[in-house]
Amino acid sequence: MIPVPSGVRVWLATGHVDMRKGFPGLSLMVQEVLKRDPNSGHLFCFRGRRGDLLKIIWHDGQGACLYTKRLERGRFLWPSVADGAVTLSPACPLKLLG
Repeated sequence: MIPVPSGVRVWLATGHVDMRKGFPGLSLMVQEVLKRDPNSGHLFCFRGRRGDLLKIIWHDGQGACLYTKRLERGRFLWPSVADGAVTLSPACPLKLLG
């Protein structure tokens, strides 16, 4: 589990992303597509085309972190919003379809 401080927002990049990207490529997407600062301390989540792979980038104040989660069964449900980003709240958690 990621020890996320209070006040940190979780941003979902809508659509799918090339999962070969590492922190430099994903942080560039955060800047150019989501119009956010990848070093802000917020979590930025990206989903692969098949929906079973999730990558999260986070700058924890000391350095950049890249987390990856691959599901053995099922897939992550992902919003299809035109503006490119959705933020989550505790009342609206990320759900799995499986």
